[in-house]
Amino acid sequence: MLNTEQFAATNKANFEAMMGLTAKAFQGVEQLTALNLQVAKAGLDEAAETGRAALSAKDPQALLALQAAPLQAAAEKATAYGKQVYGIVAGIKADVEKLAAEQAAAAQSSFVALVESAGKNAPEGAVNGIALFKSSLATMNNAFDGLQKAGRQAAETAEANYAAVTGSVIKAAKTKRG
Repeated sequence: MLNTEQFAATNKANFEAMMGLTAKAFQGVEQLTALNLQVAKAGLDEAAETGRAALSAKDPQALLALQAAPLQAAAEKATAYGKQVYGIVAGIKADVEKLAAEQAAAAQSSFVALVESAGKNAPEGAVNGIALFKSSLATMNNAFDGLQKAGRQAAETAEANYAAVTGSVIKAAKTKRG
């Protein structure tokens, strides 16, 4: 059975895990904020440059030519921004999944130890019930692993689809420009 030392250790481990997760989430927010500030600054710089170029245009054709160039760059920048945001979010998601898996494994291990301990002190006829319970627990774990695998495959498929769509957008923008 669980004693107060095990209970305290479990609570401490859970607290540390949550603090680590909070730190990772905060780090992700910092990265997103820095990225957004960088994009905003670059946008202001480009707007100033484009404004200066428009004011120095000699004729309407030169002004029209100035409008076409930013379209290609905008599509590429939007794609790069999306990839960076995705990378930050994917990193946070991976950390959360890793922590969740570690916590689930620790909880399962504690629970199995509790069942084992209870089985040692159980009456003679309870052995079959405990074996059935352990078998059910193993089946649940296998089902959970299958769901995790399916989730990872779905995420990989979504990532591949995103890459294909962004590649198409860039090609379309290049075709219109060229």
